[in-house]
Amino acid sequence: MHQHLPAFIQTLAPILDKYGYWAVGGFILLEDFGIPLPGETTLITASVFSVLGHLNIFLVILIAIIGAVIGDNIGFAIGDFGGRKLVEKYGRYIFLTAKRLDKLEDFFNKKGNWVVMFARFIEGLRQANGIIAGISEMSWHRFTLFNAIGATLWVTTWASIGYFAANNINTLLKYQTYFTIAVFSVVIFFAVYKFIQAKNRKA
Repeated sequence: MHQHLPAFIQTLAPILDKYGYWAVGGFILLEDFGIPLPGETTLITASVFSVLGHLNIFLVILIAIIGAVIGDNIGFAIGDFGGRKLVEKYGRYIFLTAKRLDKLEDFFNKKGNWVVMFARFIEGLRQANGIIAGISEMSWHRFTLFNAIGATLWVTTWASIGYFAANNINTLLKYQTYFTIAVFSVVIFFAVYKFIQAKNRKA
């Protein structure tokens, strides 16, 4: 079966074969506090393995959610305790430059709760989500709540897509980018709509 999968999934397949759920949880956890790892592809590959009987889809989802929440909380702690100076010093290693941090922090401050919830669907913001929340001094309890909701939505979405589309995995990966762009567009549209509403109320 591995030889029929796309090249990138074939790269992940031996890792999942050897480490199973540890690989799923570990990849998602590391990605969610800034390490550039293929989170969505990991979920899709693990879901395909579930269809093949190598993993249990419910355990994949549960472990991935736990890994995602822990990963973002590590990021939150980095941002909260280390502050902006630490992120500016080492952020370049995870492609988080000062300029990019300014833009993300500004966006976050305007729509904090919604950003935390839907950030996972946006490449780049997913990895920086917890760090920016910590820098912005967002309440940890509020962050944890919306982070857990977002983790559940993101993991369940990609795991379900991978599981039910296992026989058409090449087509799925072809449209993965378009799906991500569509979600990003919806989030931006909603944020702009809320911003206009707020301005109209003040007028």
